[in-house]
Amino acid sequence: MQTVSVHQFRANLKKTADSVVNQHEPIRIARRNGENLILFSEDDWNAEQETLYVLQSQSLMKQIADSLESKKVAKEFKPEEARAKFGV
Repeated sequence: MQTVSVHQFRANLKKTADSVVNQHEPIRIARRNGENLILFSEDDWNAEQETLYVLQSQSLMKQIADSLESKKVAKEFKPEEARAKFGV
């Protein structure tokens, strides 16, 4: 992760923000007398929040694990085979 000082961030606000959005890479903003902060794009923030939600949900994680397991053992169906088998 790239780190810039607060001074560099202020001087290059638009360029830095565009880079974060276009490259999908957060940037650490280092402060001399305080905690650092991280700049994320909104899309990346939403993706992170969704990932955390899924990881914290036991039922969703079980569905994912079950799906991965069934994919390992199941043969691939052609659409017409699936329709015939499941009546859809």
